[in-house]
Amino acid sequence: MSPSGSPRSLSLVFLLGMASQGISCPSRCSCQYLEVNCTGQQLQEFPVDIPLDTRQLILAANNVSYLPPVELSFLADLVYLDCRKNLLGDDLDFTFIGVARLVYLDLSFNNLSQVTFSTFSHLLSLVVLKISDNPNLVAIEKDAFANNTWLRHLDVSRTGLTFLDTSTIRDLPNLRLLGLSDNLWHCNCSFLDFITWMMESDVHFPDADNITCYTPAGLRALRMPAAEAQLHFSCLTQLHKQDYVFLGLVGFCIFLAGTMAAWLAGVCAVIYEAHTSKGEEEEEEEEEEDT
Repeated sequence: MSPSGSPRSLSLVFLLGMASQGISCPSRCSCQYLEVNCTGQQLQEFPVDIPLDTRQLILAANNVSYLPPVELSFLADLVYLDCRKNLLGDDLDFTFIGVARLVYLDLSFNNLSQVTFSTFSHLLSLVVLKISDNPNLVAIEKDAFANNTWLRHLDVSRTGLTFLDTSTIRDLPNLRLLGLSDNLWHCNCSFLDFITWMMESDVHFPDADNITCYTPAGLRALRMPAAEAQLHFSCLTQLHKQDYVFLGLVGFCIFLAGTMAAWLAGVCAVIYEAHTSKGEEEEEEEEEEDT
């Protein structure tokens, strides 16, 4: 028998397996060394009896609608969490406060509606974040990823997003891959800054051909390079009604100020001339009295 197959080696492997499982494994899940896999088990709730030293937890393709922060916090060594294709939604703020070592998080194919600063702010080691295929996701706060400075892969494809603030993404120094395809991007002048950043960035955009405008109707299905050219022309060279109103008000104010200045100058000149004339008359009268 080879050394790797000796009774002593087999016993060691068995003991390691028992230790990693904490002598327990969630019902309907499979447990291997530091990994718990509950894929496709029609779970309605977060499983119990997960070994505390679990590093990788896979809950994909279930019906879980809530991740309990307390139970998650017991898994302090967790680095990989796959929750794709579940029913997670509404408020996830502070859910991941106890799993600060998490490196990989997949929340795609769920019912997320928004991402705030408190959603992922405690995941300081996060490298991969997938929140794609959440059709109800309509808002990502400006500072949502402010603490996720190690983030390299972010996917927000196929959501309900219409706008994304440039600083939300630009301030991620390690970002290398950003998924943005098949969203409902509203390509107006407010979105021009983000499109310009895309054109100038070194970040890779997978499926770039499907990153297109959804509104307004005149730009629908237009890819971002073409949309940037259109928006540069319409936003930076043309004036809107409010611009003309503003310029008209400015012109009127300048005209009024000029008129007032001219009137004041005229009044001052008349007063000065009257004062000068009066002084000359007084001098002439004094000369006549002296003579």
